Amino acid sequence: MIIPDLAWAILLMFAGCALVVLEVFIPSGGIISVLSAVAFIASIIIASWESPTTGPKTGLAFAAATVFLVPILVGMAFKIWPHTRFGKAFLGELPTDDDVLPTDSRRALVGRVGVVRSKMLPSGAVEIDGQMVDAVSQGQAIEPGTYVVVLEVRANRVVVRPADKDQRPSHPSSREIDNLLNRPIEDLGIDPLEEPLA
Repeated sequence: MIIPDLAWAILLMFAGCALVVLEVFIPSGGIISVLSAVAFIASIIIASWESPTTGPKTGLAFAAATVFLVPILVGMAFKIWPHTRFGKAFLGELPTDDDVLPTDSRRALVGRVGVVRSKMLPSGAVEIDGQMVDAVSQGQAIEPGTYVVVLEVRANRVVVRPADKDQRPSHPSSREIDNLLNRPIEDLGIDPLEEPLA
């Protein structure tokens, strides 16, 4: 029994797909990738030889299938790979949701208003309820003394944006107005009566 050219082209296409996935799971220094590329190219050439009238269209269809299949297969393989025995051995244990999610005290900051204490380019220090917090703005620079509101806490990153006029406190405390360097020395945890180190 003679296998038609189109069947050979389909078999080579499947072989190329299998080799692409195999390259992700078994790194070979590019050898399997080269074999995969040869299989795909041979598949396209054989599909083009199918007949003089429909051959070029079939070859283009196989080329288009290759262009779409390869990235999808590689993406799926990389998504599955960390959960395999080889992936776990290479990457180590993946972090759980509890390791990645912020602690409850940080989540409570969402919606709170604070004052920027150092220029945010886009990260800097923000004082919220008397506590200094490292924060990140949404890309824009924010000057010190600007009121900001906490939008979200993502993987222990506090994301802020400038507060609207109605979100700012009506009567700011002196602690919010004073510059960090103008505070009494006792607020910084330094005893002024203690002898300096020699």
